[in-house]
Amino acid sequence: MPLTTQHLNIDGKRYVLLPEADYESLCGRAGEAIALDESDLPPLPKPDKNGQFPALEYTRVALARDIIRDRKAARLTQTKLAELAGIRQETLSRIESGKHKAAIKTIEKIDRVLRTKLRKRKGK
Repeated sequence: MPLTTQHLNIDGKRYVLLPEADYESLCGRAGEAIALDESDLPPLPKPDKNGQFPALEYTRVALARDIIRDRKAARLTQTKLAELAGIRQETLSRIESGKHKAAIKTIEKIDRVLRTKLRKRKGK
């Protein structure tokens, strides 16, 4: 989708003026790009000497990484996601660290909120 822009010069600096809908679209795309930044994600565990990954640790970290990516794509903070899911922010933080086990019920609450938010964002 081509953006509609105008250029302005103010005090010798060039600025771009664009419609709010285009700005919101760019912000959404930027949020998705930020969500893919590996430095924001807990590291995946290293394989052992036989090339095998520790299954439980790998699963916890993979889940944490998925939640972080989806939360950022939905443009939610940990605090807001926790509030919408009806859990404590500290609980979500522990889950996103990839070091703590979460109850299935808790993951289902988080997933329900993220699916709803992402569906609404895509429907925009």
